Amino acid sequence: MSLTTKILIGMLLGFLLGAGFNLLAGVEKGPDGQLLPLTGVALWLQTYLIEGLFDALGQIFIASLKLLVVPMVFVSLVCGAAALGGHSRMGIMAGKTVIYYTLTSVIALTLAVGFALLIQPGAGVQMDMAVNFTPPESPSIKSMLIDIFPSNPVAAMVEANMLQIIVFAILFGIAISRTTGESGKVISSFFNSLNDVVISLVMLLMQFAPYGVFCLLVKLFSQLGFGAILDLAKYFFTVLFVLLLHGVVIYGLLIRSLTGLSPVTFFKKQWKVMLFAFSTATSSATMPFNMRVCRDEMGVDNKIASFAIPLGATINMDGTSIMQGVAAIFIAQAFGIDLGIGGYLMIILTATLASIGTAGVPSVGLVTLAMVLQSVGLPVEGIALIIGVDRLLDMTRTAVNITGDSVGAIVVAKSEGMLDEERYRDMNASMEGEPIENAGTQTPDPVEKPDFQEK
Repeated sequence: MSLTTKILIGMLLGFLLGAGFNLLAGVEKGPDGQLLPLTGVALWLQTYLIEGLFDALGQIFIASLKLLVVPMVFVSLVCGAAALGGHSRMGIMAGKTVIYYTLTSVIALTLAVGFALLIQPGAGVQMDMAVNFTPPESPSIKSMLIDIFPSNPVAAMVEANMLQIIVFAILFGIAISRTTGESGKVISSFFNSLNDVVISLVMLLMQFAPYGVFCLLVKLFSQLGFGAILDLAKYFFTVLFVLLLHGVVIYGLLIRSLTGLSPVTFFKKQWKVMLFAFSTATSSATMPFNMRVCRDEMGVDNKIASFAIPLGATINMDGTSIMQGVAAIFIAQAFGIDLGIGGYLMIILTATLASIGTAGVPSVGLVTLAMVLQSVGLPVEGIALIIGVDRLLDMTRTAVNITGDSVGAIVVAKSEGMLDEERYRDMNASMEGEPIENAGTQTPDPVEKPDFQEK
């Protein structure tokens, strides 16, 4: 079976086993509405199987994927920047990538605010003012901009501060490209070889993905109360609808209009990455897999993929922006606060800036949503209303986030003539096949060794 089929089966079995336990455990509520503790066999299964074995295996799988993020981002960006360092259009390509990510975030937020105003998900919600929620402290815009630039690259890697790692890796790669003589060739060859090793490690760990996905979903659905979804059904399905609209229709239109390529082909190849992102709910852990598919199946040149995908995983959060837009309108309606046109525009502006500036901050979703609410004078306590259903929505918006990264890489690569369209259209192209750097119609002379930049 293909990896996609295995992941899909793992998701299905995880959902069935987790949901089955949730039903068979017979979770009951006392007279005061509080959940009664589990007893007997249900308690044993919950403690030792769900919370013990399955949770441990799922967390180990996520940790093993996250250990790849820092080395892969750094090594791939150094290789890409070294190859592009002498390229006269490097600045233009970087500018196109950032502009694309910013514009799609604005589109996502506009859709979110528009449909939230149309559907009115917060109308009639019964507020419980006794709910207590303390959001993380929101950093200032000035501090966010300063924190993009590293003062200690080693500390940035230890703390997994992705924006700082990206800046340092790009500068380091450009320096390699401008180092003449044998020194530049040796260090560039070393990073290219190291990149091959990291990619091999990615493919090794991906073989365990179906089992990790199974364990994660068993834990999730064994505890997920669907009553919370019913209580907030209008909000839940509004966010879900806008996510699907943006992730399928908008991205499909961008592929067709900006590249002239088939969006159907794109989604057929991207499907496996979307499944993986949905099941793990983490863009960082999905990034190595996404980069590999984008490069070897979509035909994006490694120079573009190694820059656009890590950058997008850090600053491009269309799915998160959609959640923030709908959540802000939902909370305003629930509290009976009329924001007006100025308030809606402020939501779009603040959420766009926040999605870029707070990428390296822990609990980024809560931080950015708190910033958006404070910018328009909404009570941050309203975040407590949506936490109950946010886990499932987080899975969906992660799939949208990583899909936007791939579309951005394809659009920029096409505009620069660095997209292998034949490989894009080839449904048989796979990650196990010939790497994109070596793909082409001409066969190199086996006697003459190509220089380090061509390799």
